[in-house]
Amino acid sequence: MTTRDIIQNYFDSLKQKSGWKAFLADEMTFTSFVSPIKRVAGKGAYLEATKRFFSMITAVEVKNLIVDGDRACALTRYELQPPGGPVFDSHVAEVFEVRDGKIASLDIYFDSTPFPKPPTAA
Repeated sequence: MTTRDIIQNYFDSLKQKSGWKAFLADEMTFTSFVSPIKRVAGKGAYLEATKRFFSMITAVEVKNLIVDGDRACALTRYELQPPGGPVFDSHVAEVFEVRDGKIASLDIYFDSTPFPKPPTAA
């Protein structure tokens, strides 16, 4: 499979909420370039760090996909709904690197303003 195929199949599986985790390499790295920058290493750590986000997805749209060799940039729109909250959109730039048929790294860039803030400790 080509890099384009892998990334497109990942997003297709994400839309169906089934099988998308299989596209992630066990040793993947993830960086969120939202202040403060957050980095995690390993598939398990990535899934733990992003479980709240993935649980809120109600729709995914790939607006553009640019591929250069083993790297790809996807411009995406996620429709998200937090528990008990209103639906909102998040537009994301996602930069992937594919190695050995799996997503080896993922860097994301997005505006965190529309995201609901977690409750603060008193």
